[in-house]
This record gives sequence, structure tokens and C-alpha cells, in this order.
Amino acid sequence: MTDAFRALVVDDEALYAQTIGREIGRQGIDCDVAYSCREALQFVAKNQYGVILLDHRLPDEDGIRIIPQLLVKQSAAAVVMMTAYQTIPNAVLAIRHGAEDYIVKEASVAPLLERVLELQRRARLRDGAQCLADAKACGLLGHSSAIRVVIEQLKKIAVAPATTLLLTGETGVGKEVATRYVHSLSRPAGSPFVVVDCLALPEHLAESLLFGHERGAFTGAHELRAGAFEEARDGTVFLDEIGDMEHGQGKLLRVLESRTFRRLGSTRELPLRARVVAATNQDLTSLVKAGRFRQDLFQRLAVFPIHIPPLRERGDDILLLAEHFRVLFSARLQKTTEPLAAEVCQALRAYAYPGNVRELRNVIERAVILAETPHVELQHLPSRLLALGQGDVAPASLDVAGSMGSLLDVEAQMIRQAMSRVGNVRAQAAKLLGISRFQLLRRMRKFGLTTEHEKDANKRG
Repeated sequence: MTDAFRALVVDDEALYAQTIGREIGRQGIDCDVAYSCREALQFVAKNQYGVILLDHRLPDEDGIRIIPQLLVKQSAAAVVMMTAYQTIPNAVLAIRHGAEDYIVKEASVAPLLERVLELQRRARLRDGAQCLADAKACGLLGHSSAIRVVIEQLKKIAVAPATTLLLTGETGVGKEVATRYVHSLSRPAGSPFVVVDCLALPEHLAESLLFGHERGAFTGAHELRAGAFEEARDGTVFLDEIGDMEHGQGKLLRVLESRTFRRLGSTRELPLRARVVAATNQDLTSLVKAGRFRQDLFQRLAVFPIHIPPLRERGDDILLLAEHFRVLFSARLQKTTEPLAAEVCQALRAYAYPGNVRELRNVIERAVILAETPHVELQHLPSRLLALGQGDVAPASLDVAGSMGSLLDVEAQMIRQAMSRVGNVRAQAAKLLGISRFQLLRRMRKFGLTTEHEKDANKRG
């Protein structure tokens, strides 16, 4: 996005196009007018635009067909389709081709002008949000080449507002943080960010929670309810733990392909305006081979895959993040703390963090709470970090580069160690791992893990 927000109006009705251009100009926005697709492509070859108002029916081409050509040269521009006749199929087609919005022409140009001003405000907020996000996005903060590559990839996907994004990486690396970063760069200010925990989707309610339902669609549906895709509007739907989605994979594929969905019990197609971001800590390729995940859905999700590296591969980013969290929690707790001492930094740097950024955040929050003076000391760190210096093996000190097996093996081992450390109290183990108790139970069932008490009960049974 350039500093000067510029508009382009493309419409063969000269009087209407000039009226819009004049009204936009009165708002202090430079505006060009084109009367055909050919002229529009000539304009975008020479200038950068923040918004392109594009008529549907033009003398030399269908306006919808040239949207991809416009966006190749104007990747940051918002294309708004204008038409005298509104139909759902055309609206969906325009959005699938990359349009930001679809507006019916009226005698008054006020609605169009209002949309242009909204897009101008959004561009300014997005530029500001990008600067802020670059500097302070918690899980993405760092100077290592591993995380800088991720940030650059996220910036590139941000300019393609309808493209599906697939984030992979271990638990706690910051997949939701990365999604919120893309959301801040590419969606309107204040637009919804809807999180769907696919691991916790109950079979009988999965479709209703995703797509919504009409009154009377099923027993107990006493009123109309919007689902996640409808609630998100022009924001973002974050499908967390997509690898654990057991029900509705086929219908999700259809939504992503058609960019439309239906509430349960309805025949009306609604356009999907939100960006969909899926995340998983599992190897989807292996799940596909095992028959647990649809091949076609995997291919549709993996249009733009980004792998977020584990914290242990990010070098001194560990210390940068630790200082960030120290300042953050000191301010929240209204405490004064000094920069972390050398011996504390050494202990933090030596640990491998199976829980990644989330675990480091918890470690620093705990340390700031325990510190009674401005100095965070070794005694304020969890014993698992100090064990490395005492000849013991901390749970995270496994040789990840060695013959450790698959990521699923690592996850199962983490659960065993967490349960052992807290005396098999699931609520405490879930807290230690940074997940909900329900998620822990699901994972334990998946890996066939039981407590000693359950084993004894099974033997007695």
C-alpha cells in the first residue's frame, strides 16, 4: 500500500463514472476514470491504487473476468464490483475472483463513497498495524532467520485476502499469533476473529457450529443461529487443530471450493467473505495416508502452507522473547523488575521448550510473580529448567535432531511426562501443557494413554 491512497473508477456510463470520480475527489482522494477494461489495465500499469470501483458489464469484457489481471499489478488494492443487478451467483463469483465487495448501483453515490472512505481508513489502520505487529507480535518477535522467513511469508499472504492459509508447527509455536498478525494486515479494522477448536467439535453439533442452523433444523433448534463462517463476516475464521477434525471434512471442502455455505435446514447459499486459516501440529500427509484426513481437503488447505519453527531452533530469540514477556508481565502486575541476569539467561537458553513460546511465556510470568525484589533469580525458574545444570534430564532436553521418532511420539511423551510430574492430576497436566482438560483427554485417548489408577480399575474389571 502506498502512502497516497488513490482510486480508480471503471464504468462505461460516462456521466455516472465522472460523478463518482468527482465526489471521491472532493474527499481529497486522487481519482482516475476509465471507460473500458482496456483503459483500466492501462491505468493500473502506470499507477498504484488503494481501491478500484469496477463495473460488472463493460463494452469490451466482463468486469469480473479482469479482476485477477488487475490484482496481479495491484495486489494491495481493494476491488469493489458495481452492478445494476444484484444476484448471489455473481456476488460469489466476484469474490472468488478476488473482489473485496459487491455493491448495487443506486441513484445516490453515497453508499459507494462511504465504502471508499472506509477502505481508506482501513488502509491507514493496516499500515499502522503492520508497524506495530512487526515490532511486538509476541510469538513472531525475533531476529533469527527462521522467524524472519515466516514473517515475510505472512506479509505476502496478507495481500491475497481470500486465499486459504495452512499453518503447521508444534504446539505453542504461535500459530494463532501468526493468524492474528495476518488478520491485522489484511482485514478491516474491528472485523471479527473467530476461533474454532476442531479438537473439541462434538459430532452432533459440528456442522451447526461451523455453518449455523435455521429454527427447527433439528431437535432442540429453537431459534436461528449463525455459525462460525457467518459470524466472521469479513474477518478471519481460525480452524485450530484441523488435523483432529473428524466430522464435516467433506462439507468444509465444499465451502472452501465454492466460497459459499448453507445453514442447516436452509436452501439459501450465503457467500463466505472471511479468510480461512487452518492450523495443526500434526503431519497431515501422514494422516492422509492413514485414511484419517481427506486428500482433496488437504490439497485445498495447502494452497499457501507456512511452517512455524519450534523455539529451540530460533537461537537467541529465546532471550529476546523472555525480556519481552518480563516487561509485559511486570507492567500487568505493576511490579518493577530488572533485565534478566546472565545466569538466568543461560538457564533459559539451555532449555529446549517442548511447549515452545507458550511455555516460555508461562515460565516468565511465574518468575515475575515469585520475584519479591526487582531481580528475577534462578530460584524463580521451574525445576525442569534447573535440572539441566544438575545432571538430570529435563523433559525438553530430548535430542530433537536425533532418532526421536515422529511428532506424534513426541506429543505422547510430553503428555506422559506432564502427567507423571503432577501425580496424574489431569487438570494440572493440562495447565502445564498449555491446553484445556478436554483437549488433554482427547489426546490421551488418541494415544491410548491411561493413568495407573485407570489401569488398576481395568484389571479389576
